[in-house]
Amino acid sequence: MSIAEPRFLVIRRDNIGDLVCTTPLIHALRQHFPKSTITALVNSYNAPVLANNPDIDALYAYTKAKHRPAGSSILKVYWDRLHIFWRLRKYHFDYAILAAPGFQPRLLRLARFAGAKHVLGFTEPGKRGASAIDTGVLYEADKRQHEVEAVFKLLATLGINGEPPAAQVFPQADEVACATEALHGAMPIRPPLLIGIHVSARKPSQRWPAQHFADLMKRLHTEHQASFMLFWSPGETGNSLHPGDDSKAQEIIAATKGIPILAYPTHNLGQLVAGLSLCNMVVCSDGGAMHLAAGLGKPILCFFGKSDATRWHPWGVPYVVLQSPSLDVAKMTVDEALNGFRKLIKAQC
Repeated sequence: MSIAEPRFLVIRRDNIGDLVCTTPLIHALRQHFPKSTITALVNSYNAPVLANNPDIDALYAYTKAKHRPAGSSILKVYWDRLHIFWRLRKYHFDYAILAAPGFQPRLLRLARFAGAKHVLGFTEPGKRGASAIDTGVLYEADKRQHEVEAVFKLLATLGINGEPPAAQVFPQADEVACATEALHGAMPIRPPLLIGIHVSARKPSQRWPAQHFADLMKRLHTEHQASFMLFWSPGETGNSLHPGDDSKAQEIIAATKGIPILAYPTHNLGQLVAGLSLCNMVVCSDGGAMHLAAGLGKPILCFFGKSDATRWHPWGVPYVVLQSPSLDVAKMTVDEALNGFRKLIKAQC
């Protein structure tokens, strides 16, 4: 690269886990170009993933139309978006990095709106518009590759190679203080082993039954004297817009009376990140919470349903993946989960 201190815009617009899996790229970029300006453009849904990230100089988040607040007009969404791009163009970015696998036309449009001089992204033969990426990396799908590794390949054109670093997520101090106070109220003496149990999962195939969670918690308490923080997405199951797991959480709490548990429903990502940061280990299904826990450096026992564990396993931390032949998490037994947890404990000794 001929520019000594280039100005970068890193763009990733999809889900929480995807953005967590992009943080190794951002960290490597900062390590290689310590004096460069690094700005991130994300969406309002996943933006908290990058809160407090020291590798980023500025964070911009636009709202997707489907994520707009109730009562907000779609015209306002697009007006606010135009204002964001007006501000971004003032940075005069040298490079926009389209940080997602494969050719991404939407990301390319965002890079052009931001006024980047050069666009670094994946190209694919025969894809219309791919020629507009002037600093391209040929995308070759590899089923043996993790999402982190796939995206990290973009940096080879900048002279950055090797193994990607760990993912990184940073909790907000005020949210950590709130979570710590709640934990102290539930358990005045800090437990030696605090396990985070996250029971929500967007995909039906990723959902483990409430009674299984309760039975596992009782056995972990007996075997390891464990205490627990119970995380879930609040709300009613029947809510078509924002389904929650209040009833599932209450079933677990009722079935685990006498065990030290802090019930901690999370209304936003900041609360979830802060709560997970206090735990020693985490049990959850594949999804955003799993990747957040990995970004916090937590050992993880994770349930996988109809998703690719090679592509999406926790990155950079000790983990044990449980996946049944049926690809249905509900088919996983409590004994299998307990044995998986034992393996996770043993791996850290």
